Amino acid sequence: MSSADTVITALRTGYDDLAGLVSGFSDDDLARPSGAAEWDISQVLSHLGSGAVILRAVVQTALDGEPRAGQDANQSIWDRWNAMTRRERADGFLQANQALTALFESLDAGTREKLRIDLGFLPAPVDVATAARMRLSELTLHSWDVRVAFDEHATLAPDATAALLHGAPDLFAWIGKADQLDGRRMVVRVTTTEPASVFALRLEAPISVDFDVPEQPDGTLTLPAESWLRLVAGRLAPLYTPGDVVAAGAADLDLLRRVFPGY
Repeated sequence: MSSADTVITALRTGYDDLAGLVSGFSDDDLARPSGAAEWDISQVLSHLGSGAVILRAVVQTALDGEPRAGQDANQSIWDRWNAMTRRERADGFLQANQALTALFESLDAGTREKLRIDLGFLPAPVDVATAARMRLSELTLHSWDVRVAFDEHATLAPDATAALLHGAPDLFAWIGKADQLDGRRMVVRVTTTEPASVFALRLEAPISVDFDVPEQPDGTLTLPAESWLRLVAGRLAPLYTPGDVVAAGAADLDLLRRVFPGY
């Protein structure tokens, strides 16, 4: 199974699982505060739904060999979703994400390997695996935002966690706030479980991760892989931190939460 195959399979599982929940939500459920700051659950679904509409159009444009639409087209989509009722957002999420997932699934092996997709905000077009992985990250994290509103012990899906753990190493320079380090430079050895991995988190400008782990790091952090992904996405507040997260030395959780405030 190729990288794209693995990610697309996880996309289907993630969508089906969340759709099963959303299909049973009452109007009160949709109005409940989510794990995303300042958004109720319907607004999380609106974000996922409008994003699915935009990405589906971008992928279809790449398949057709046409130039991608400009920012004005995206804004009109956001405006339409923002104006929806909570129930319309939920129904729209189901329809739009099913359509996007089905489009990814329809791509044959050759297309999954060769197609390049211009997402508009990256320096160059990306392959299907990268585009699908970025969508999987968004779907997985926002699914948690929905689930945690009903269960403070909610975790990320295992198959998505495995696909995302080392999928975007360049992201850390963008999401990490090195100014929170006050000029300090430290290396933390990170050890994850489910899946198991060991890597170095370099706390300096720019923040990065790699597999060149020093024998004597400045700190150590041991935690489930899903908790690591939530930490760097700003979703590991004390209330949502499991008991098997162990930090020592420079791996101060309060500092790491400031370095990774979320996105």
